[in-house]
Amino acid sequence: MTDQAQLATRPSTNEPRDGRMHAAQLVRERCVEIAEIDAPPAPYADEVQVRIRAVALNHIDVWSWRGMAFAKRALPLTLGAEAAGEVVAVGASVDHLAVGDIVSLYGARTCGVCIPCREGRDNFCTDLSAMYGFHIDGFLRERVNIPARLAVKAPAGLDATLAAFAPITFGTVEHMLFDNAKLQSGETVLVHAGGSGIGSAAIQLAKAAGAQVITTVGSERKAAMAAKLGADHVINYNDERFGRRVRKLTDGQGVDVVFEHVGPATWEDSLLSLKRGGRLVTCGSTTGVAAKTNLYMLFQQQLRLIGSFGCRIENMRTVMQKLADGQAFPVIDTVLPLESVETGLDRLERRDVFGKIIVTL
Repeated sequence: MTDQAQLATRPSTNEPRDGRMHAAQLVRERCVEIAEIDAPPAPYADEVQVRIRAVALNHIDVWSWRGMAFAKRALPLTLGAEAAGEVVAVGASVDHLAVGDIVSLYGARTCGVCIPCREGRDNFCTDLSAMYGFHIDGFLRERVNIPARLAVKAPAGLDATLAAFAPITFGTVEHMLFDNAKLQSGETVLVHAGGSGIGSAAIQLAKAAGAQVITTVGSERKAAMAAKLGADHVINYNDERFGRRVRKLTDGQGVDVVFEHVGPATWEDSLLSLKRGGRLVTCGSTTGVAAKTNLYMLFQQQLRLIGSFGCRIENMRTVMQKLADGQAFPVIDTVLPLESVETGLDRLERRDVFGKIIVTL
């Protein structure tokens, strides 16, 4: 049995005791400690208390772990931006959730009263400056009180581990491909980093929608796994320039949509991969924050560049139903206990992963 497998099967001892609980806290750059902290009090009237069961690690957790300079927060900070669990207490005014419900947790503490929030566009909240696990304490702890409107009930048959993928891994992809890029059946999409969490989700959701999928990966092992997920063509970007291959695969036309989240390392060829009038949608930039754009090509080819941040709460409901219906499934690379969080963050930073690393509590 491998060390990772031993970690995955180790029984958990992280149950709250005598008003105390465990949490994975960033105490300084690249240093996480498993601390014993106060358990939350009874929830306020508009809150629920959730027993966290699973947390999916993301690049935002890596950025937080690195100590990104633009993050205004106080240390120690509890990490974890994407999670699900079981409702264990309900505030007096909450009538849509009950003790025992499995809920997925929205990853930002939005205001709930501004026009975008009232319209269901929480990712456009005018006061969106508090992302869980980055600006404020996140979900890598045993229990948390959260506004009930940010706890989205899972459909019947969906457990907490699967529900944990809704806020970022699948919700982000749903918002990018369908709210923003308007991907249609019969179109062709280029998905970058098909071995990543959102890349593996994008392959599946695009295929389920009837699109042709081209994806990029960094190894032959990942290429084989991406093909099993349904990708029609897989390009190893270490072996060839993906932009040229995309042109060949599309008879020189290019793709309708590029699903971008890598940044400078792929940006120029991503634009070259688009057909006339094509759409590039991006939600991240893991290789840097500045990239060159050929403006002549942008306007002459009438390309559309679309920024996408997080997701709407409704996207979480949609993707959880898709997961429950079997239209897609989360790709889990490794399951780790709370005390091995840094192992997962290190592997994620090194891209030594296919799919997602999950921390169970």
